[in-house]
Amino acid sequence: SIELSNGQNSNYRMTVDGRTGNGPVFGKYFENVELLAKDSMYVFIETTVDINSVVSGDTQFLYTDAIEFASSNSSQKVELVTLVKDAVFIYPQKTINGQGETIIETLLFDIDRDGIEDETSIQGRFLEDSELLFTNEKPYVIYGFAAVGSGKTLTIEAGARVHFHANSGLLVTDNASIHINGEPSTDNELLENEVIIQGDRLEPLFEDIPGQWATLWLYSGSTNNRINHATIKNSIAGILCEGNPNDSNKLQITNSQIYNSSNFGILGRATSINGENLVINNSGLSSFAGTFGGNYNLTHSTIANYWTTSFRPLPSLLLNNFLIDQDGVTVYTNPLESANFTNCIIYGNDNPELLLEKNNSEEFNFKFTNCLISFRDPSNQYSDEQYNFDDTNLYENTIFNLDPLFLDPINNQLNISTESPATGTGVISGNLNVDVLNRVRSNPPDLGAYKAEQFED
Repeated sequence: SIELSNGQNSNYRMTVDGRTGNGPVFGKYFENVELLAKDSMYVFIETTVDINSVVSGDTQFLYTDAIEFASSNSSQKVELVTLVKDAVFIYPQKTINGQGETIIETLLFDIDRDGIEDETSIQGRFLEDSELLFTNEKPYVIYGFAAVGSGKTLTIEAGARVHFHANSGLLVTDNASIHINGEPSTDNELLENEVIIQGDRLEPLFEDIPGQWATLWLYSGSTNNRINHATIKNSIAGILCEGNPNDSNKLQITNSQIYNSSNFGILGRATSINGENLVINNSGLSSFAGTFGGNYNLTHSTIANYWTTSFRPLPSLLLNNFLIDQDGVTVYTNPLESANFTNCIIYGNDNPELLLEKNNSEEFNFKFTNCLISFRDPSNQYSDEQYNFDDTNLYENTIFNLDPLFLDPINNQLNISTESPATGTGVISGNLNVDVLNRVRSNPPDLGAYKAEQFED
């Protein structure tokens, strides 16, 4: 026999070699389970706990039980321990139609901004007014896309934890905003005041697995989006920002980290992004991509890519002023009005880590000032004018191909050593006089998001 110590009242359920067991409550008790010589037995265990019925008032506790294995001449016990956290769940409605099919609610909103709402295939729902404040009291778990309606603002408080199920995300629609209001933390391991956004698989195995959820989608027409002291990790695209290229308040992102994105860390399309003290690393494509033109201004940012999961076809930083249609032939162009990078590190484990794709029919304005860039071109493949590194109108006081001496870039530790060539080679710029860890910068400042430090042997 195989049974749970807490019997029929246990909050655990089991399947044993695909069997659900004997009643009256399935998954609790199994008898006459045969295990052949040199064979294996697969036991799958799950639990769903009503936290209010177990420990009143607590938001986190350990739930325990045991599996008891008994045969005619022996017995064994395997202890079960589960960390249970109370959470706020947000998910679309499910209905059953006349044919018995399950229909999941999809989003209805004005996609093309013509004043008429459009049906979409995006599973999810709009947040109610009472849900537009995410506090740090309980984690939030989101299934499907949680959408912010027109004229609304979603505010996320310091210390909040937001978890997304597979293929889920946040969608900020026309004339809506998101304000992520993290604050500096005193513990750089716990990040108690950071807003942490990740998937809903909390097992250690999933700690750094890319692609577990979709994206923070700042749709065309959204405005006044502000992100401060946020860690965004393990998504398909950390942030997808679209439209409003001349809206200087489209996205302001500061003191934030984006890691382990299976596609892009930040993907901008004909949009406006202003960033300072921004760290991006480990992206399956590019860590930062400013595509189809727009306006991009990044200061004291570390745009790295040490992706090792698969072949990576794109560099850490990609800029272009065009878009190729799905037919693979039609090309749409849009001016890259500005792309300014000051005191930034652009590096990775591939070469080159900078790609500037210019369509000559539109503007392509950019400048790198006091940056450190990885770019080697032994075959002279990149001979266009945008790669004229002697042109000080494009590249001013820029260092090429010197190792920044990151602490451990594979594991997303992009701190730089005091021996780094990025130390003390910056210029006073930006609105912040502290680094991403809230340490006062030196004068002249170090490049990237981190102030240089002495590493221990």
